[in-house]
Amino acid sequence: MQCTFSDQEQIFHLLKALNNQISPKFERCTGISSSRYELLYHLYQVDEVNQSTLQKVVKIDSAAITRHLKQLESDGMVVRSKIPSDNRVTLVRLTEEGRKRIVASKKEQVTFVNKMLQDFGKEELDVLSKMLGRMQHNIQEF
Repeated sequence: MQCTFSDQEQIFHLLKALNNQISPKFERCTGISSSRYELLYHLYQVDEVNQSTLQKVVKIDSAAITRHLKQLESDGMVVRSKIPSDNRVTLVRLTEEGRKRIVASKKEQVTFVNKMLQDFGKEELDVLSKMLGRMQHNIQEF
């Protein structure tokens, strides 16, 4: 018996395969995982943030954010501290080393993205961006 896939199913599988290809290549290019890059990128934009707020912004579970932040802290890129008045709240901020790292990684990210999209024209990029934005919106509506 032959199994056939709809156009939508084929697109889904292409997107999954693309994600599986992007993550390890991004990490090799920048020297940091895409999840940790997102954490550092967000922290670069704020002075200090509550760990649970950071978790919601980057959309990862609490165990994953704790694991990533512990590693980033041991690498000297972030500092975590408790609020004395409420020991349940953990604040996170970048160290100077973390700031340097995100700036260096940003340059590598630009190179990576430019290589990935090298044969795309402006119109194609606009259409792709709009379609991906619509997909993201549709997923959020579930």
